[in-house]
Amino acid sequence: MSMSPTRLAELDWAGLEQQLDRDGCAIIRSLLSAASCEHLSALYPQTGPFRSQVIMARHGFGRGEYKYFRYPLPAPIQRLRTALYPCLVPVANRWYARMNLPERFPPGHDEFLQHCHAAGQLRPTPLLLQYGAQDYNCLHQDVYGEWVFPLQVAILLSEPGEDFTGGEFVLTEQRPRMQSRPLVLDLKKGDAVIFAVNQRPVKGVRGDYRVTLRHGVSRLHSGKRHTLGIIFHDAT
Repeated sequence: MSMSPTRLAELDWAGLEQQLDRDGCAIIRSLLSAASCEHLSALYPQTGPFRSQVIMARHGFGRGEYKYFRYPLPAPIQRLRTALYPCLVPVANRWYARMNLPERFPPGHDEFLQHCHAAGQLRPTPLLLQYGAQDYNCLHQDVYGEWVFPLQVAILLSEPGEDFTGGEFVLTEQRPRMQSRPLVLDLKKGDAVIFAVNQRPVKGVRGDYRVTLRHGVSRLHSGKRHTLGIIFHDAT
């Protein structure tokens, strides 16, 4: 099971960047095949690939569960993480410049991880999430330490309407002195959504200002839903 680098190279990255600037998120349709999605979902019952399991209800995170992968990551996930990162670096650096933040991100993911590890962020963060009927994920951010890459990717591994009902991916955008704006994304099996981890710049009449994003999953009505999360910074 693998993803061809050619598939990423052929994407309309200029169009995806425009969507990210406009909405703080962008959808890549059919990034993974159905067979790839099923292969990844089948990892969940195993113990070997994972370093820890989180039961959301125990921590007030919602209902459902997820597992963080251990190093070395499974080869398909390592390839995804390594290949997606340089595609997103131009947006990350442009956003940070617009928000007057000093950090700039290196072109390669290995070099970025060196910064994370030097700061004590040694634990891998890619994860596999599993939801059943009545499960949901509260709005949150995946910030794990000093070094935070401002974009992450979630890939839906199950088919809405067939494997599960409900369970929409939800983003909220908190704007200064305004009410929050919700976004509900229509994802299909194999689709990937790129979205802001924490803050992003928005052009205003007096220049750029920052908005804060959070993401979650609405309540499932039936079935089972699996998602792969690709986070580019490691955790303390």
